Amino acid sequence: MDADHLSVRLATVADYVPMGSRLADIGTDHAYLPVNLAKRGKIAGGVAGEVVKGPFENAQHEINKEGLSDRITARLANGLQAIEADDHIDTVAIAGMGGTLIAQILTQDFDRLAGVNRLVLQPNVGEKNVRQFLMTHGFQLITEKIVTEDGHDYEILVADRADDPQQYNAEELRFGPYLLAEHNAIFMAKWRRELARTKQVLAQVQSAKEVPAAKVAELTAEIKEIEEVLQRVGA
Repeated sequence: MDADHLSVRLATVADYVPMGSRLADIGTDHAYLPVNLAKRGKIAGGVAGEVVKGPFENAQHEINKEGLSDRITARLANGLQAIEADDHIDTVAIAGMGGTLIAQILTQDFDRLAGVNRLVLQPNVGEKNVRQFLMTHGFQLITEKIVTEDGHDYEILVADRADDPQQYNAEELRFGPYLLAEHNAIFMAKWRRELARTKQVLAQVQSAKEVPAAKVAELTAEIKEIEEVLQRVGA
């Protein structure tokens, strides 16, 4: 992968960055996403944020190599602290982290999202935590996409600022309201695998010398929920 050839998941994230926007890519790594978008004329400019020195230097190198230092600023900073008021950021992308971490990043410096109208988020796991954040912090999910690449499934969640975001129930938070409605082949395969994995964990827990009743109840409930969804949407 490079700035001219994004991975499937990053290309999908790129699809949902609005034309002409000013993007902050948090956890940018090599800055492939903002560089790709700038080269294609899709973003006016923005920030490539990294908390780790090595990836930050990679991002800086990539931006300079492509002659984009006048449009994209690489910043060594923790999460949204990479965004400054003078950047006029209106779109934030965070891809390739756990959902709990993404929600934490967005929450701890929430004031830096003041001018942001769109979030494009790609959690590797814990998608429910991201949906919960959006629902409770003034952002409305407008679409969700699930893609598969190299044996992994990735969910891309796209949300716009809203005065009164729709409130989702526990099932929608876990499975995704848009993904649940579409229930395409990738979605179905993901949850069949998750069902098999959860059943395997339950069997291991039940075979322990001292069986933790609370864990058994939690896993049993998870299995029932997944089975009900798969049955309802036609597995």
